[in-house]
Amino acid sequence: MIPAEIGIPSARVLMIEDNDQELRMNLNLLEERKELASIREHNYKRHLQKYYNSRIQICEFDAGDFVFRNNEASGQEPLGKLAPTWEGPYKIHKVLSKGAYKLEKLDGTEIPGTWNGAQLKKCYI
Repeated sequence: MIPAEIGIPSARVLMIEDNDQELRMNLNLLEERKELASIREHNYKRHLQKYYNSRIQICEFDAGDFVFRNNEASGQEPLGKLAPTWEGPYKIHKVLSKGAYKLEKLDGTEIPGTWNGAQLKKCYI
């Protein structure tokens, strides 16, 4: 500071004092801003979840239903341009949680592993 600013405060010195007060007030409002950001984040996630759930197609099958299995997921036959997309039919042996299913062949032999409902397609025999 120059000696003239000590006796008569300039606009710069007044701004520094105002800035200190603003910083203290911002610290007091910090919790409120955090809460508002948390509320906005929750609303955004809820909106995104609603959008995603409106577009998803849930495939639910019951035990005893006949289904085709996606050849790409099973890897039983070589993939290629003219390869079949679906293989089967198979019968659903057991319904597990979260869209997982155990399959069996039509003669009753169980297929190892579990299969997701997205990899299966309903077969009408």
